[in-house]
Amino acid sequence: MVRLYCRRVEGNRELCPGCSELLRYAYERLDRCPYADCKPACKYCQTHCYKPAMREHIRRVMRYSGPRLMVYAPCEALGHMISFFCHANRRNSR
Repeated sequence: MVRLYCRRVEGNRELCPGCSELLRYAYERLDRCPYADCKPACKYCQTHCYKPAMREHIRRVMRYSGPRLMVYAPCEALGHMISFFCHANRRNSR
């Protein structure tokens, strides 16, 4: 999603330093996530671990890339939708 955003919105062939930093930061946050395998989407997580500036940057990326993901990466989009619905079902059954 970050690569798609960087290529289409910012017009870069390779990841720019800002998007590279965002991607590295996101992986670091995922590695340190206290919820590990049972992690909900960050949007629904009760513990916000992103710095405010990085959270805003990832929101812009997701807002742009999310609707386009089905065209550019259909398998990943379906996996994301399945995990979203599974998490929603778990949250509603509590």
